[in-house]
Amino acid sequence: MSQALTLRGVYIPLITPFAADDSVDLDAVTSLCHEYLDAGATGIVALGTTGESSALTAAEKRAVVDACSAVCVPRDAALIVGAGTNSTATTVEAVRSLADVPGLSGVLIVVPYYVRPSEAGIVAHFRAVADASPVPVVLYNIAIRTGRNISAASVLEAATHPNIAGIKQAAAGLDLDTLELLRSAPDDFAVMGGEDPFLFPIMLMGGAGAICASAHVCTEQFVSMIECGLAGKVEEGRAQAEALLPVVQACFAEPNPAVFKGVLHAQGRIPTPDVRMPLTNASTAAIDAALAAIATVATVR
Repeated sequence: MSQALTLRGVYIPLITPFAADDSVDLDAVTSLCHEYLDAGATGIVALGTTGESSALTAAEKRAVVDACSAVCVPRDAALIVGAGTNSTATTVEAVRSLADVPGLSGVLIVVPYYVRPSEAGIVAHFRAVADASPVPVVLYNIAIRTGRNISAASVLEAATHPNIAGIKQAAAGLDLDTLELLRSAPDDFAVMGGEDPFLFPIMLMGGAGAICASAHVCTEQFVSMIECGLAGKVEEGRAQAEALLPVVQACFAEPNPAVFKGVLHAQGRIPTPDVRMPLTNASTAAIDAALAAIATVATVR
């Protein structure tokens, strides 16, 4: 049905920059994609949580995807697009609508939120989407947002589908399900870290990489830390993880992605710090704290 997707390294779940008139600034999308790929990211994830996908119109979503595609294709970089909803039929329609996107590598499909389906229903949802998807599916487990966790046993059941390539595992720590996934996942199913404070230990336990919002800043250092974890360079990677932890904490001090946008704006990389309601812009104190944490991170090569 689809080409294989090898998940490895750091993927940036891209913010969606807004201009002063609240339109999506596609030039800034393009610029950020180039910056992150230049800094060593493997690929871009468009329309994830950090991209405020729920606040975008259908036309805006497609424009963001097209802008990311235009960067990723000539650079041979991976492009994954968030397409999950809490409706199986709507999600199937969303992934099918992406079939004509040049260079599309995969789709990110979150556990259905709000409706709180059974684990059997979640597995059935994932498998139905994978049946319909023109590209490999990456599952997304983030119970703090969806209200529903999916156990390691159910993830491994879903992983038997030939069009499911891996999971973004955003559990609140190295819980038993995450450890079981890392222990038992088949070789062709990648466990990607999705909770930024725990990325380095996840790599040491067998993770394949990360979909890392924090890598919007200090990108080279996050890439280096993940590479150290993949290579088993414990001491070097531990030093990087310890240096980056205050950055992670500061950038998530207020609802994501407000602080990241505030920092990127302060750095002159996006035109405004704006998020869309019901989110509100980050406070000056939070932005200043994040900038101070970033300033203390030394480049480790």
